[in-house]
Amino acid sequence: MAHLFLLSAAGLLLSVNAQPAPSVQAGITAAIKNAANATTLDYTAFVNPFIGTDNFGDVCPGASIPFGMVKFSTDLTGYAPAGYVTDPTQFIRGLSPLHDSGTGSSLGTYGNFEIMPMTCPKGFDTCATSLNNRQRLRKLHTDLASPGYFAQTLDNNIKMEATPTRRAGLERFTFPSGSKPYFVLDLANDLPNSFAGGEMNIDPTKGQITIGGHWGSSFGPGRFNYQAFACYDLLDGGKQTLSEYGVWTADNFGLDAKGLGQTHLNLSINLIGGVYQSGALFSYDGTPEQVTIRVGVSFVSTDQACANAESEVGNSSFEDIQAAAKALWNEKLSKIEIDVPNTPANVTEMLYSSLYRASLTPNNATDETQGLFAGTSSFYFDSLYCSWDTFRTFYPLMSLHSPVEFAQIVDSYIDGWRKNGWMPECRANNLPGWTQGGSSADVIVGHFATHYHNEAAALGINLDELYAAAWTDSEVNPPEWNIQGRQSNVYKQYGYVPFAVLDVSSTGRQTREGSRTLEYAFEDFAIRQIAQVLGKTDDVALFANRSLSYRNVWDPSVVSDGFHGFAQKRYPSGKFNFTDPKHCSPVDNVTTECSLQSDNTNGFYESSSWEYSCDTGSLPHDTAHLIELMGGNATFVKRLDHFFSAGFYGAGNEPSFQTPIGYHYANHPAQSVDRVRRVVFENFDITPAGLPGNDDQAAMASLLSFHLLGFYPVPSTTQYLVLSPFIPKYTIHNSYLGTSTTVTVVGFNSKSVQRIIPPGTAAYVANVTINGVPSASRCHLDFYDTFRVGGNITITLTADKTVADDCLGALPESLSTGGFSAAR
Repeated sequence: MAHLFLLSAAGLLLSVNAQPAPSVQAGITAAIKNAANATTLDYTAFVNPFIGTDNFGDVCPGASIPFGMVKFSTDLTGYAPAGYVTDPTQFIRGLSPLHDSGTGSSLGTYGNFEIMPMTCPKGFDTCATSLNNRQRLRKLHTDLASPGYFAQTLDNNIKMEATPTRRAGLERFTFPSGSKPYFVLDLANDLPNSFAGGEMNIDPTKGQITIGGHWGSSFGPGRFNYQAFACYDLLDGGKQTLSEYGVWTADNFGLDAKGLGQTHLNLSINLIGGVYQSGALFSYDGTPEQVTIRVGVSFVSTDQACANAESEVGNSSFEDIQAAAKALWNEKLSKIEIDVPNTPANVTEMLYSSLYRASLTPNNATDETQGLFAGTSSFYFDSLYCSWDTFRTFYPLMSLHSPVEFAQIVDSYIDGWRKNGWMPECRANNLPGWTQGGSSADVIVGHFATHYHNEAAALGINLDELYAAAWTDSEVNPPEWNIQGRQSNVYKQYGYVPFAVLDVSSTGRQTREGSRTLEYAFEDFAIRQIAQVLGKTDDVALFANRSLSYRNVWDPSVVSDGFHGFAQKRYPSGKFNFTDPKHCSPVDNVTTECSLQSDNTNGFYESSSWEYSCDTGSLPHDTAHLIELMGGNATFVKRLDHFFSAGFYGAGNEPSFQTPIGYHYANHPAQSVDRVRRVVFENFDITPAGLPGNDDQAAMASLLSFHLLGFYPVPSTTQYLVLSPFIPKYTIHNSYLGTSTTVTVVGFNSKSVQRIIPPGTAAYVANVTINGVPSASRCHLDFYDTFRVGGNITITLTADKTVADDCLGALPESLSTGGFSAAR
């Protein structure tokens, strides 16, 4: 999509498609400029929540605390999976407390319990309650958001604001002077129109409305439903008085019925189909210009929703709750402190906005469990969108600064195995979601085990249970592997996932055989890593051998653009089934299905064989042998160059995350530096369209964070690849370990922080020292030598690209060359 840009009077870049108020960017710019003179930094002032709200980024800019269950945002018409979009032609349906951020679900997620303020000059019966009648455009360029706060003004000058706690918050509405405030509160409608029955009750004495019902998953089987509840307190501790109240029901074909004084709605699922439109309608005495409503939500009951509002908000003011939310965000964002005055302003804004999004989800729904998890004593996190998206960079970033939250999420994964038999893959809306690549949770818990096995017990993690959960994912075939586990029976039988195989013991969509084989192989490597930590020698050998199964789908006879050898799906007989390696690439000129569709005959998920075959990120445990399969270092480098120049690279696609750093494995780290600069500045910026597609629960945010910090993680290992930071100096704090690690970039030149590094500009890694000792390689370092113990990492840069284009020591590790031989 093309984006037109205008310069405001203040010289700020504004998109004509984007609606954030100019004051949002102006405030960020001023905060960065003033940081040099500040004694205490407000890190929330550097965050732009609107990055990714255009260009299908699917980011929710709504008010939340870190990992909060509520995210207050408006719901707009059109394609808006996170509720909010910048498109000025779309209409606002209401403000609601439940959303997810950065998901790729085209159906939308949550949007339950919408409330819409309005004026009804001719009284109760004339209020516009139906979706089509009540929706309004916004007042342009008035949208506001900062960590813990969201506001939007309707075109009739009614302003809506919200600020959150974990499971509750306050909504504040400012009306034009002299207006009588009315509100429509929705019982049924969510973003994907998945209502499956529920009820609403109005208690006019308490001034309270409670809602409960069932809705459907946004990214999972439509037969599954979850329950959600809300409690709206309308009187602001007695400062406000209700005038009229009642219920309404409507449709788009003439139904518009209202019941003044009625207090109850009880609706079952509409078996014939159609969209429900029902809810409450109420007004306030007099013409108060400002109305504050307290909201609590729960996945257990309306009583618990009300209790959450009382315990988390109580009688606190809007300003009190906003300040508390801001403090939580400052504590989280300050885990990484950078040299703001000497860092390019756009890098500061991109980094802290990314770190912000990387703590929005998954949602901490502990004590809000239902179904198999009702009453669990474990932590419970929802909206795992999806483990396939997040294992590469999201959890590795968390492991550097937030092991407590990481452990809580790992506990939630393990509890999935305890309660359900397998760890969750893509849990959404408290329901099982679709499996994309296999059991990616194995990599996530494997990353935790390699980094924190010494602290696991103190963090509440039983490593034997963790291993049993991962082992089960690999060894025990679920009856339905569309939503959990793997098709492990045929994978173990053939050494790859065969195409067109008879499987009489389990059910799943028979697609993605090539990419699933690669995913299963790397997941087996992750289990090998856990076994190594626990000293399970036989299992180390078993899973190491199985992790090499990717070789069984490598067809050396396939040629594309002059390059030989590509991953292909394969029949049970051993015969390969040819797929054009360009299919499902960004330049594919043939209409092909590439996702979870039943007619995806390519054998790969959301990407091409070109991408998967060059993908050091899907096979980072044995890249050395992958390079041999391609013909050696020189051919591999030419192939990588062609991969990018031919347009096969998809920046918004997870299998491409590590590919720009693939040059490291061929002993050409300077070329990785060049490539990462181009990737960042061709695909990311500080505008609402500043992401290359949906954020995928901050997979993009965490990827960008690593690029800016100058490192890249190898999942399920303690190895970090060294790049060239975009920042001259920063410190990562790990409060649990009590360590701080400062990275200092000697020779940093801000002129290098652009798409093409100018000739003669220092940007390439000359040497790396760790606490004063030269690193054994300038291509990689280990968590146990650096971030775990703290201290100083010094990266010295040079302008001499030729001299810097060598690891000066060991290449990044691979199993086939003896790497990963011992646990740290």
